[in-house]
Amino acid sequence: MDLRDYELMYIVRPTTGDEGFPSVVEQVNGLIGSLGGEAVDNNIWGKRRLAYPINDHEDGYYVVSHIRLGPEQVAPFEDRLRISDDVIRHIVVEPIAVTVPRPPRIMQ
Repeated sequence: MDLRDYELMYIVRPTTGDEGFPSVVEQVNGLIGSLGGEAVDNNIWGKRRLAYPINDHEDGYYVVSHIRLGPEQVAPFEDRLRISDDVIRHIVVEPIAVTVPRPPRIMQ
């Protein structure tokens, strides 16, 4: 299977608590693995205030992950996150390569 790099950002509902939060991260990583992908890196931001209330929650646990997943598995993955009781928001993006142009050479 052709795996591609993606960035996943998701917010876990605050009622999971500090003790329940790691198990939600493991569940999301397990879901990625069950779809034939892998969670390369999890950057845990911790509990933060939301910009606006979501489902009556004013804060949530933020996680930004670098994942590898087949392109045909992204939609089923997002569908499973969408119906999750623990994940209140998520976004999956394919990072774009940024190239910096070289400065022109000055001829003397």
